Amino acid sequence: MTKATILVVDDDHEMRVSLTHLLTSAGYDTLVAANGAEGLDLLRKSAPDAVLSDVRMPEMDGLEFQRKAREMSHVPVILISAHGDIPMAVTALQSGAYSFVEKPFEPRRLLGILKNAIRMKRLEDGTKRLQGRLAELTELERILIGESPQIVAVRDLVFDFAASAANVLILGQTGTGKELVARALHDLGRDAAAPFVAVNCAAIPPDRFEETVFGTAANPLGLMRQADGGTLFLDELGSMPPETQSKFLRAIETKQYQRIGEADVQNVDLRIISAASDHMPDLVAAKTFREDLLFRLNTLVIDLPSLADRGEDVLLLFRHYMRRLSQLYDLPTPDLTPDDVSALLSHDWPGNVRELQSVAERRVLSERRGGGSVRRALAGDTAEDFPGTLREAVAAFEREMIGRAVQDADGRMDDAANTLGIGRRTLNEKIVKLGLDKDALLNS
Repeated sequence: MTKATILVVDDDHEMRVSLTHLLTSAGYDTLVAANGAEGLDLLRKSAPDAVLSDVRMPEMDGLEFQRKAREMSHVPVILISAHGDIPMAVTALQSGAYSFVEKPFEPRRLLGILKNAIRMKRLEDGTKRLQGRLAELTELERILIGESPQIVAVRDLVFDFAASAANVLILGQTGTGKELVARALHDLGRDAAAPFVAVNCAAIPPDRFEETVFGTAANPLGLMRQADGGTLFLDELGSMPPETQSKFLRAIETKQYQRIGEADVQNVDLRIISAASDHMPDLVAAKTFREDLLFRLNTLVIDLPSLADRGEDVLLLFRHYMRRLSQLYDLPTPDLTPDDVSALLSHDWPGNVRELQSVAERRVLSERRGGGSVRRALAGDTAEDFPGTLREAVAAFEREMIGRAVQDADGRMDDAANTLGIGRRTLNEKIVKLGLDKDALLNS
């Protein structure tokens, strides 16, 4: 257990000195305030593990101080008074005080109460952190959807590595979600509010790479400065120009760098998360990427599986994106037919999750014209099957509406006609005219 800090609030100087001596002897750090206002200010600025407060104080008594402290923090407050009585003790406890001690107090008893109060606070703190972690893990599962052993292992690594300050290298094919993993590592880490600066190394002209990363005298806000205190995410790591790598390595090792055109040394404290394909060893062998820099950046490694290796995760992901995109476009979520499932599982997904998102979007948008299929979406079908005339568009829309009404009514044609707002005879005529097969609709 780390050393605890106690805030002492008392208008009596001798009592403050006496309590400070007692607490210091017992191994605690102390903060002292001469009145309630000072106590609240210290509580606001610091994070004590417990508060010892006198009750009888001018301007703001201990009961009022305790109530205001309760509004600011869940830190336990122990009230001390030489004038205490049972009603005052009851009032203090009812308003949220942890305990009430009368002067003169037995030091051992007071220290025992403090010990229990600190233990209770740390248990509450631990519970809050656990709840936060569980919420974050749920979010992580939403980002890294899947039940395959490969993606479960990735989630475990992200959760484990997030608490570390070590640099991380994320390996994987294009479209496997490397930036999503990098953001998850940052968001689950020690300070999610710290900067997260992402840059694609391949998108920076080689002759401008150094000034972009380190800044210049005229433009001091380089990527290093922007990410100071947080995370710098370098995508397409293998595209970093060879002439910049030695300077970047030195900056990582020393946590210092110089802006272009300046002699002053800048200090920086950040975590580097990099992303690359699995061809980095080839770049090292070809001497286009420094091996010592790679060793600095791959302290921890996460290898993302390709979508083709994740089995039925494809179906989970596809359904997830269809639901999300259907909400975005205010369209019904398509059902997956056996042929759709076969098409999804047999495709080799060279573009990985990014390709799957595009296919899901095309499949959802096809609902605007009466439906489609995964095979058409895989073939890039967007507008080529869109009805060429108003008559064809109306027919496609009627097919979709009637088909769904018949399915929803379980084949009861009177109910389907009522849902559509037309007569039973009109419905039968349209079914014949549009070439709809009632039995096929009910079995689909």
